Amino acid sequence: MLWTLLKILLFVAAVAGLTIGAERLLGTPDGILIAVGNLEFNLGPLQAVLAALALLAAVWLLLKIVGLVVAFLRFLNGDETAVTRYFTRSRERRGLQALVDAMTALAAGEPRTAMAKAAQAESLLGRPDLTNLISAQAAEMQGDPARATQYYKRLVEDRRTKFAGVRGLLAQKLRQGDRDTAQKLAEKAVDLRPDHQESQTTLLRLQAQARDWSGARRTLLAQQRSGGMPRDVYQRRNAVLALQQAEDLAAAGEAERAQETAIEASTLAPQLVPAAAAAARAYAAQGKARAATKLLKKAWSANPHPALAAAFAEIEPNETPAARLQRFQPLLNLLPDHPETRMLQAELLIAAEDFPAARRAIAPLIDDKPTARVLTIMAAVERGEGSDDAVVRGWLTKALTAPRGPQWVCDSCQTVHGRWVAICDNCGSFDTLSWREPAETAGPSPTQTEMLPLIVGADTQKARETVSG
Repeated sequence: MLWTLLKILLFVAAVAGLTIGAERLLGTPDGILIAVGNLEFNLGPLQAVLAALALLAAVWLLLKIVGLVVAFLRFLNGDETAVTRYFTRSRERRGLQALVDAMTALAAGEPRTAMAKAAQAESLLGRPDLTNLISAQAAEMQGDPARATQYYKRLVEDRRTKFAGVRGLLAQKLRQGDRDTAQKLAEKAVDLRPDHQESQTTLLRLQAQARDWSGARRTLLAQQRSGGMPRDVYQRRNAVLALQQAEDLAAAGEAERAQETAIEASTLAPQLVPAAAAAARAYAAQGKARAATKLLKKAWSANPHPALAAAFAEIEPNETPAARLQRFQPLLNLLPDHPETRMLQAELLIAAEDFPAARRAIAPLIDDKPTARVLTIMAAVERGEGSDDAVVRGWLTKALTAPRGPQWVCDSCQTVHGRWVAICDNCGSFDTLSWREPAETAGPSPTQTEMLPLIVGADTQKARETVSG
């Protein structure tokens, strides 16, 4: 520290001396006279400048020699690396400057310069752990993924940079669409950094896309325990995963496990409509009709939905239209003015052939932006009352161009789905479907024309597939 301060003071003194000398030189156009003992030197302006530069070079050389002498004296005093440090200090400075230049070039979008500077820094510093990541990112930017892969693999070989290398390879595999390899790399990244939120999220998405629901639920739990997710979000996403797990268990013939998992999903997220519908069907299959009815009433009070009506109908699949209308009455009384309640009531009345009452039930929705489903119900009412075919066709024609009403829409890509799914069919996003009016009317509709089957009990399985979302 003392030697560094001394060098700074000497440099400042040299600059000050040169400044004073320059001022005096400008004030003596005939040059300057230098006397050394009995010798005198008369220097012109140009000669004076050259002499000053020579003096500055001599001072710089003197400082270097003094530094070498100091390093040698330290070596004699037992500092075995003093001389080595002296000769490598300049190399390190140039290497660090090259590293800074490489990072700056990368940030500026100049991959060629970044790679050249990174190579120079590695040559000077001998620290590939500092330069390989820059070289890999520069190769990616330059459009050379094969070369980038080489650098990422070098990073993986060094324990200090292994996580960065795995993350780089993971990003490459995701861009290439190699989900199997990407999932293995994501698992490795989580093993290396269990609390890394982005790696956990990536692994969760890949496990869900692979329908590895058990693994996804373990990853979700780890993410919540590491503090990366609020509890309410965790419970909903856990319910989504449980619901999809129940679906796969049912497809595999494990009905009992599927029922218990569906009930678990509804317990975790009572507001999740598909979970409530699935849990109600599970209770009904277990002979617990009262539990199914109670659950669906609670869900309907929070969010009336066609899927809940379908599940409510399936509790008693073989009842007459009149008996069904009577059994549905407590459900209809919960939110009597809700549009979904009015449409459901009209469908029940149509099935019971009480067309005037069905007209009264649906009438308030006709004048307030009627949806395709409302207009289709009106066409059924007109048909039931014996109206001319032209009147019926008129309602159906209006339905073709009317808004389709709330549907399952992906919040990420705005794709409309005919049924609820955990993974968007278009963009692959997890848990992004919501029941709302789509931005555009294109896409499948689960409620436009499929009215009566879910109410009167005909083709129950088809109705379930249609409105299980």
